Amino acid sequence: MKGRDPLATLAKDLVFERFVVGMLQTNCYLLGDRGSRRAVVVDPGGDCDRIARRITEEKLQLAAILNTHNHFDHVMDAWKLKERLGGEIYLHEKDQPFLRDSITGMGSFFGLSPGTSDMEIDRNYGDGELLRFGALELRVLETPGHSPGHVSLHFLPAGLVLVGDTLFAGSIGRTDFPGGSYEQLIRSVREKIFPLDPQTMVFPGHGPETTVAHEKRTNPFFR
Repeated sequence: MKGRDPLATLAKDLVFERFVVGMLQTNCYLLGDRGSRRAVVVDPGGDCDRIARRITEEKLQLAAILNTHNHFDHVMDAWKLKERLGGEIYLHEKDQPFLRDSITGMGSFFGLSPGTSDMEIDRNYGDGELLRFGALELRVLETPGHSPGHVSLHFLPAGLVLVGDTLFAGSIGRTDFPGGSYEQLIRSVREKIFPLDPQTMVFPGHGPETTVAHEKRTNPFFR
């Protein structure tokens, strides 16, 4: 949002960076704790080399790769990044069966695939789970609708929520893909995102950040 530094609330020893990656201009996020040197990457949909370089420059160790959902533009470089720097790959179990499906993975529409025949997931995660990586604390919020196992990640220390393709500034994620549900997505936003503190910064999978208060007040899908 204009006039506000979205990183102003971060402690000096926490890292929060956004990378716009891939042909669909996906927002990928790097979160790190300089104290413990642990880091996580959310939705590495491309540009593995650039992301890995920043992790190395910050002298961080990649602990986890967190995927909000299974679409190719969010998971494309997860396995490449793991091979490069380590870290466990997380995905909700309801999205895992679709990883190898050429239609629901969406990459087939662009002649692409995630780039590996293995595509194994190391960890499931689900609603209410608290992930801790050093000083990083992220609460998992199940927000299905764009995909069956879509999750959002509430970054507690900074008052941020990473919502993937559930909610955008002034819009919502598509629900016409296999496994999508408009009713479910609307319910996810109303029940999981809108109850957060109104000043919570919302960082989506595409486009600019916004706030819970702004979307509750102006988003046409909720008026």
